[in-house]
Amino acid sequence: MPSRETTRRIPGAVVPAARRIHGVLLAGLRAVGAKIAGTLGRRPVRPRDRGGLGVAHGAVPAGVTVFDDAVPAVARLDPALLSALRRAGAAAAAAGIELRVNSGWRSPEYQSVLLREAVTKYGSEAEAARWVATPETSAHVAGEAVDIGPPASASWLSEHGAEYGLCRIYRNEPWHYELRPEAIEHGCPPRYADPSHDPRMRR
Repeated sequence: MPSRETTRRIPGAVVPAARRIHGVLLAGLRAVGAKIAGTLGRRPVRPRDRGGLGVAHGAVPAGVTVFDDAVPAVARLDPALLSALRRAGAAAAAAGIELRVNSGWRSPEYQSVLLREAVTKYGSEAEAARWVATPETSAHVAGEAVDIGPPASASWLSEHGAEYGLCRIYRNEPWHYELRPEAIEHGCPPRYADPSHDPRMRR
């Protein structure tokens, strides 16, 4: 007969003490796991490491804004573009909007990796060209383009960007902006359907 020290009685059953201990431990582990998951969820997300090409080549950590000089993707943008972005960023902040940089300057090596990934994703070079330029033609590699997020921020810039000479260039990329100083007086030019329709991409 089991001793009192190893069992307890409940209506219609006898539960070994070991099972009770197992249940307590399992509940504790679940609680600790939930706490760790919650903590990790609040940590900044590191940029994806593409073949060892990280922040120095243009990868952007989460939460970077147009004011972050320490990040090469921002600091190596064309100075005129960066100045316009920061003027727009100040105005956006006054309206409660933060202009974050999802992508900016990129090294040729990083752009090559992105292009290879796009070919794999879309199944052909022609289809990939609708989304990613070659290193030789990319405005990002030249420091002349920036991708803005989140969507609410890109939407704000779409509405107000012309005041700062900042224009959307492609209809399929609501996040992609370039500097067009003439837009301040004349408005932004018509958008290309996608990069494959941009004459600059055919060099």
